[in-house]
Amino acid sequence: MKTAKKLKQEIIGPPKIGEIVEGKIIEKRGNATFVDLGAKGIGVVYGDELLGAKNMLKELNVGSKISAKITKLETKDGYRALSIKEASQKLNWEKLIEKSESGETLEVKITGANKGGLLTKIMEIPAFLPVSQLSPKHYPKVEGGDPAKIVKALQKFVGQNLRVKIFNLNQRENKLILSERANEEEKTKEALKNYKVGDIVEGEITGVTAFGVFLKFGKGDLEGLVHISEMPEKKEKDSAKNFKTGEHHKAKIIEITGNRVYLSFKGL
Repeated sequence: MKTAKKLKQEIIGPPKIGEIVEGKIIEKRGNATFVDLGAKGIGVVYGDELLGAKNMLKELNVGSKISAKITKLETKDGYRALSIKEASQKLNWEKLIEKSESGETLEVKITGANKGGLLTKIMEIPAFLPVSQLSPKHYPKVEGGDPAKIVKALQKFVGQNLRVKIFNLNQRENKLILSERANEEEKTKEALKNYKVGDIVEGEITGVTAFGVFLKFGKGDLEGLVHISEMPEKKEKDSAKNFKTGEHHKAKIIEITGNRVYLSFKGL
């Protein structure tokens, strides 16, 4: 039940443009949907707003409760003009802000890819997962950084689900940036407790580039970089020709910085 204070605010406080209100659908026509807003009057969703909310309204019936944003205080027929789509976006942004602040992990379905990263949506809001925020096992290890090869490597994720956290968001600019790497940081940090500088590890090469190779090792699928400067001299000049993905090699841990591991093939 509504408190007396809230009821008093609804009665006294006049409706405002931009205000999010809640009401009950009282009539659905082909060209308009009418909503009872209680003390705020009767609202109507029509025109482009009705078209934009077509899919949402399809699942609602007379008697259903709905949130809407007041876009005009009075139409020519005396109703409050409403936007369901704008209200939904505002409420969704509020939920996303809460999820960002709490550090909640989200599962998203990848819908597209470009040379900069992966595309998806969360609650109908477009989101972007930059290449730099992919987990090490998903990072495209492309020799020379060829954009066409990067896109091809990223396209394999289209249709897949990834677990991410919100890295950055800006409601005003409608920007939502995600991070898969941030979601795995705790797991990686915990796995790295079992290793120290000087340890010898054995693993599988997962990527070969002009600047070095990536080696996956350990039960936690940890991955480290062997820079070309940390390769035997005879292999240092052209790592791409001397190593292949899938090969198994031993390496020495020479540095652990945060969640990044640097390895060396020298002296083994």
